[in-house]
Amino acid sequence: MGAEIATLRTQVAIIGGGPSGLLLSHLLHLEGIDSVVLECQSRAYVEARIRAGVLEPGSVALLRQAGLAGRLDRDGLIHEGASFVFGDQQLRVDFAALTGHHVTVYGQTEIQKDLGDARARAGGTILHEAHDVALHNVDAAPLVRFTHNGAPQELHCDFIAGCDGFHGPSRAAIPASMLKTWERSWPFAWLGILADVKPAADELIYAAHERGFALASMRSPTRSRYYIQCTPEESLDDWPDDRLWDEFRLRLGPSVTSAPALEKSIAPLRSFVAEPMRHGRLFLAGDAAHIVPPTGAKGLNLAFSDVRVLWQALAAWYQRSDTAGIEAYSATCLRRVWRAERFSWWMTMLLHRVHAPASFEHQLQRAEHGLLMTSEPMRAMLAESYVGLPE
Repeated sequence: MGAEIATLRTQVAIIGGGPSGLLLSHLLHLEGIDSVVLECQSRAYVEARIRAGVLEPGSVALLRQAGLAGRLDRDGLIHEGASFVFGDQQLRVDFAALTGHHVTVYGQTEIQKDLGDARARAGGTILHEAHDVALHNVDAAPLVRFTHNGAPQELHCDFIAGCDGFHGPSRAAIPASMLKTWERSWPFAWLGILADVKPAADELIYAAHERGFALASMRSPTRSRYYIQCTPEESLDDWPDDRLWDEFRLRLGPSVTSAPALEKSIAPLRSFVAEPMRHGRLFLAGDAAHIVPPTGAKGLNLAFSDVRVLWQALAAWYQRSDTAGIEAYSATCLRRVWRAERFSWWMTMLLHRVHAPASFEHQLQRAEHGLLMTSEPMRAMLAESYVGLPE
């Protein structure tokens, strides 16, 4: 005989315990809506992942609304602009002057810890190391089958939120005949390093160098995060610390100082959108539905935007039996998704070495650099998109 299957019940099953899944769970909790989060990794593993660190005002406002911005307000770094370097020319785009807004630098690792602590204090149910997750009956009576601590379990629910990333099971639960996807794989990757060293500047520096793109960013006044463009085929073994720091100085200037790496990684760049983001009682959010190149700092912000729309839609359904938000979820989210995809594509083309120097396309890229240097409307477009377009 097979092992007995334990049966659980909740209102909303959330697949994925990253920032979007935990934030949704907490927001629902504040509305009196029960949820269970299934995460395939351990809490320690999830909290150790190094990810994005630039938050739009809308993301900060959402965290504050959820009562989760204590450390963010204390430790977050306010950036009212960013610098762009094109060869021997440098331009500072003043976000605050052009839009009245700024961005906040606060690492996703810290957000993950804040969310995990908040859910623990609230007694939230997060089942880490849940494996073999499979979604069923998402059209009408959803249930999720999985194993936890080696035991098979079934989770019955009203709705499923797929916050499980690009490779998770949620998107695969939508019939292929009903799902349309768009994808672009970029011919380069980002090689990143995290180190306890004073940042090269007080704000982010984006550089379009003849050797390839580079970015100087930070996580705190004493911790820096740098990236350079490389090929997807390169290995971390090809980039010992000394060589990598030398390359940063070549592309970003002598103000870059070095320190032993706390973490190094190579991440290929991808653009991806799946439509629709809702099927029956299943909703996709974040990387399960869309991926943007990191150039425009949109990934986490888009995921939080999805969460805001989904939280409000579910709250309206439970509190007033109002289905309008649920019905409009996919279309509402996708309007913002495609605008962010456009901006991330534009930033990626603006800053990376994509074409040979003698090519027509390279000359167009140089012309784009010149327009940004001389045109305030161009700078305003960049600033507005960077701090976050209106909902």
